[in-house]
Amino acid sequence: MRGVCGAAPRSALTPLIGGTVPTNSSLNGLPCAPQPIRLRRIYHRRLVMRTAIYVRISTLTHSQQHSIEEQIERLRVNLLSRGAQAADEHVFRDEGRSGGTLNRPALDRLRDHVRLGDYDHILVTSPDRLARNYVHQMVLLEEFARAGCTVEFLDQPPGDTPHEHLLLQIRGAVAEYERTLIGERMRRGRLARYRAGLLLPWVQPVYGYLLDIEHPRDPRGVRVSEVQGAVVRQLFAWYLEDGASLSSIVNRLFDHGVASPTGKSRWRHTTVRFLLRNPAYTGTLYACRARARQSFGRRSALQPIGQRHDGSMTLRPREEWVAAGTVPALVTQEQYDLVQQKLERNSQFASRNNKAHDYLLRALVSCGLCGMACTGRTLKGYAYYTCAGKRAMEAASKGGRCRSRLTPVGQLDEVVWKDLCELIRHPALIALELERAWGGQWLPEEMRARRTSLRRARVSLEQQLERLTEAYMGGVIRLEEYARRRQELEEKMGAFKSQERELGQQAERRNELSGMVSRVEDYCRRVSEALAGATFEQKRRLVELLIDRVIVTGAEVEIRYVIPTSTSGEHARFCHLRTNYLPSDAQENDIRRVVPPFEG
Repeated sequence: MRGVCGAAPRSALTPLIGGTVPTNSSLNGLPCAPQPIRLRRIYHRRLVMRTAIYVRISTLTHSQQHSIEEQIERLRVNLLSRGAQAADEHVFRDEGRSGGTLNRPALDRLRDHVRLGDYDHILVTSPDRLARNYVHQMVLLEEFARAGCTVEFLDQPPGDTPHEHLLLQIRGAVAEYERTLIGERMRRGRLARYRAGLLLPWVQPVYGYLLDIEHPRDPRGVRVSEVQGAVVRQLFAWYLEDGASLSSIVNRLFDHGVASPTGKSRWRHTTVRFLLRNPAYTGTLYACRARARQSFGRRSALQPIGQRHDGSMTLRPREEWVAAGTVPALVTQEQYDLVQQKLERNSQFASRNNKAHDYLLRALVSCGLCGMACTGRTLKGYAYYTCAGKRAMEAASKGGRCRSRLTPVGQLDEVVWKDLCELIRHPALIALELERAWGGQWLPEEMRARRTSLRRARVSLEQQLERLTEAYMGGVIRLEEYARRRQELEEKMGAFKSQERELGQQAERRNELSGMVSRVEDYCRRVSEALAGATFEQKRRLVELLIDRVIVTGAEVEIRYVIPTSTSGEHARFCHLRTNYLPSDAQENDIRRVVPPFEG
């Protein structure tokens, strides 16, 4: 925006943001022509500051008592006292959302608007409404500050002093403590209601029962679904027959056209097993039967991480179960106990425990067409790796059988073992792949040359900044011009410093890589000496340690190797080292250790 001819002098139009300049300019006693006004738009934005309101309540019961409305009323009264107001579209409300997580719909929308520059100011009643975790508070405040947006709390006066930062940290810690305390009180309250028989430990109704629509968590409102209840009774009766198994029950359900609990035509073995193990069918409700833990195994070797939850449930000891009341029984306690005994016996004959035949690549082969696992099967003296997608149950769920061919066990085992021996005897191939994985495409001379070039560029920018400051102090350039050019130089210096840090990290990685390659070569040398006389058990342990997956697609075989780069890696399989399948506080002894291939 430019000044208009005949307007007042600059000092009368726009107040300065900072610094000292002459109040007017003259030549031979005559005022100069008006100059372009660069700070006028910034001044205008300060007058018309766009403000958003954020409110949150953690429970819907509180939100129904107008706690949300009380927060909004306080914030709007504060805005009116400043001569401003906020329309409904500028109010972001999270009702029934916990402050211990950042996954909140209204907060996500607010963050998107701030990132796009729609708001300059956010008004919140207190820091714990924004987040109860101090780390989450710092993440949000830094994110808003980078976007040029300020956050103001009514219960905390604005300020940027160390005292204010300390006060914010203390309040964040107190809010986190309060959240932990509330969670513990809720847990103990739930436990007390379970023991008193006042709370149903089901989030959804168990197959065979119906819940009261008005009071879905009241055990007294549970009643039997006649159709589903008859199916449950039939499941227990079928399984107690001689020679019955989970597979036979699944096939009989399919033959009779009985839909699964999710409405599918095919039942899964895990669903039938879950129903047969549920003690609620004896008429007694139990709470706290299982606890969540981090999973030690992958759900699928060919699926990216994050497709499914990375945790699993493990059953608690029977003495830790909490009796939570009674419901109508569908089977007797005697039937239930007999079924549990048979399930325990039959689990010993499961395919995962069948070691009658030797398969070198057991549980390591996947189909390249459908991505499912391949299991070893021996039919009439011929051993094959068969895709699970060829089974009827999997075919029904995926819309058709997999068209992959049966893979002879002997041929595939021989191909993979020969390739593994070749790789171990020539560790230079491993070193080359490590070089590629770490991105080491530059030679050390080129790396040093570029680091020198970056250092010279940074020194040149520092000299330019010094000359610019001298020019401003000498009155050669104005304050706004000095601020703009100084900011440009500082941004360039920051970019060069970032590149220097990246080069330093690459140099450290190259040093680490050289040590890693020497350890890999030493490991390969030790293992290669015993390859010729290896027994099947030794081969199997070596394959489990060094091969992550073998993918068969027609006549093509893809082998995914994992090479230990330290001595600790020689005692643990790759799938057990995945950090997202281990507890965050796992120690070295917590990792499942395996016997080295040629030891013991």
